Amino acid sequence: MTTSKASSLIGTRLNRRTALKGLAASAGLVAAPGFVRYSQAQSSAPIKIGFQSHRTGIGAAYGRWYEKTTAAAVKLINDAGGINGRPVEVIIEDDGTDPGRGAEVIGKFATQHKVDVAYGTLFSHVVIGSAPAAGEAKLPYFVVSEGHHVASTKLNRYVFQPGITDVKSQIQAMAPWIAGNVGKKVTQIFPDFAFGYDHRDYLPPALKAQGADVIAQIAIPPTESSFTKYFPQIPADTEVLYHVMVGPAVLTFVKELGEFYGSNRPQLFGFIDSLEAVDINSPGLEFLDGSHFWEGSPRYAQENDSEAQKAYRAAVGIDENGAAVGDPKDVSTAAHMFGCWETLYVIKKAMEDSGYKGPEDRAKLVEATEALTAFAEGPEHPQGDKVFNGKIHQVFGHQNISKVEGGKLKVVHRTTIEDGLYEPEGDYTTQPL
Repeated sequence: MTTSKASSLIGTRLNRRTALKGLAASAGLVAAPGFVRYSQAQSSAPIKIGFQSHRTGIGAAYGRWYEKTTAAAVKLINDAGGINGRPVEVIIEDDGTDPGRGAEVIGKFATQHKVDVAYGTLFSHVVIGSAPAAGEAKLPYFVVSEGHHVASTKLNRYVFQPGITDVKSQIQAMAPWIAGNVGKKVTQIFPDFAFGYDHRDYLPPALKAQGADVIAQIAIPPTESSFTKYFPQIPADTEVLYHVMVGPAVLTFVKELGEFYGSNRPQLFGFIDSLEAVDINSPGLEFLDGSHFWEGSPRYAQENDSEAQKAYRAAVGIDENGAAVGDPKDVSTAAHMFGCWETLYVIKKAMEDSGYKGPEDRAKLVEATEALTAFAEGPEHPQGDKVFNGKIHQVFGHQNISKVEGGKLKVVHRTTIEDGLYEPEGDYTTQPL
C-alpha cells in the first residue's frame, strides 16, 4: 500500500510473518476448536482487501482513524487464522476524498492489484462516484459511509453498507426524542453535498410526524473555512439549531457558532460529525455545555460499556476520553470508525458462508452477504446488535444521543433497532450479477 502493496496498512511482511507463525504452530500444536490454520487452506495466498482511504482531502481525519481501526481488526482476524484459512492483506489507495479519484482507485483495485473486494469508503459523494466502477468490474464494494445512497437502491448490486446505519434510519430513530426534549421549531445547517442532502431531505418529514417543523435549511460548502456569514440566515424564532458539518474546519464552525450567539442561543442538537476528531474541551467550545449530539458509537467510555466494547477500544488504541492512548490531542472519529471493524467481520462471515476461494466466487459472495439477516452484539459487533436487510444492502442498529456535561459526552438516550426501520425502496437482489 504505497499507494501500493509495499506500504500496505497491515504490511505484506506482517501477513507473511503471521502466516508463517501459523504454519509453524500447526506442526507441533493442537488447534483450538474452530481455529483454521493457514496451512489447512486450499490456497495460502492472501485474501486481498482494497481499502479506498481518505488519506488526504476533507476526510483525512476519518481516513487516518479508519486505517487504525482496520489494522486492529485485521490483526485479530489474522491471529485467529484469517478468512477461510488464508491471511488477510489490506492494500490502501488514497482517493483524496474525491469522487473522480475514487472511481480511479476502484479501477486500480480491480485491474492492477486484483483485490478480492473493495472496502472502507466514508464520504458519500466518493461512494456515489465510485459505485459505477465497482459494478462494472463486478467487484464487491463494502462501504463504511452513512448516507442513504446504498439503501436507496440507486447504486448497484455490488455495493453494500453492512457495518454502519444510514442517515434516514438515524434521523427517523432520533426525531421523537428531539421533538419531545429539545424543541419544535428547527433550523438545519448541513454540508452542501450528498451526505448533507440526506439530512435536508429526511429530517423534515421525520420531525413533522412528531409535531415539529424545520423552519429553515442552510447549506454550507464542505470546504468552507469561515461560517459567520451564514449565521444571520438563522430565523430568530429558532428553538433548535440542528447542525451537521464535516471536514477540517469543524472546530472553526463550532467556535464561530458560539461567538455568534454568546450565552443567548437556541438549543443545539448536532451530529457528532461537527465535532469528530475535535477535542470537546478546546478553548471556545464552552458554550456547547448542555447541548446534545448524535453518536454512532460513544467517544467517551460509558459506565455500562460491554466487555466487547472495552476490548474493541483497547484494540484500536483509544482511551476513556476517545483519544489515542498516550496522546490526548489525537481525538478519534469514534462515532464512525467502529463501522470498519464490524464491516470486516461481515466480509469474513460472508466469505466463510460462501466458501469464497477467489474472484470467480464474487457472485457467490454477493449472494451470501444478501442472505445475512442479523449480527449479535459481541467482539465482532461491539457497537451493538443489528439487523441486515439483504434487499437494500443496509444494516440497522442503535443510535446514541449524548449530552455535553462537564467537558464529556454522556449517553442519555439509546434508540431501539425498531425505531430506525423503514420500508425498502427497492430490491438489489432482482438485479443480475
